[in-house]
Amino acid sequence: MKRYQQLLILPAIAFSFMACMQSNKKDQATVESTTTKQQQPILSLTDTSLKKVAKTDAQWKKVLTDNQYYILRKQGTERPFQNEFNDNHKKGNYFCAACKLPLFSSKTKFNSGTGWPSFYAPINNNRVKEVVDKSLGMVRGEIVCARCDGHLGHLFDDGPNPTGLRYCMNSGAMLFQESK
Repeated sequence: MKRYQQLLILPAIAFSFMACMQSNKKDQATVESTTTKQQQPILSLTDTSLKKVAKTDAQWKKVLTDNQYYILRKQGTERPFQNEFNDNHKKGNYFCAACKLPLFSSKTKFNSGTGWPSFYAPINNNRVKEVVDKSLGMVRGEIVCARCDGHLGHLFDDGPNPTGLRYCMNSGAMLFQESK
């Protein structure tokens, strides 16, 4: 009888051991996930240095998602109405996705009806710069980040008061931090 009991107990012990190992793997994955989240850059409104951030193409590809790279480094444009921040009505601030410079506040965001997040003014005029864009057979003002020269969007003169400007930005070029 003892031999029979041992044969029944051994699989139970093995099963318990395997369950314990699985639990440890899940705990380790949770720790790794938490560690990864902690390593994400902190967005700060006090990070206002305009010291140039220059990286090689390969370096940008490592730190940006494919969409961010396409927009910020290759002057791409995302599809209207199908982007993250067009319909964002939360209070907070928008940062450059490449160098984390604070760019726009939700206080100046408005619904332009164009399908892209639009602002009538940046947090500070020195955070963005306008360059001439002659692509697509037209001349318009391209808006780039003053710190990393990442393409953010375009500037138009059909915005609301008090500036009359519309900074038409790409969601993929920005990160959002909700304010409390």
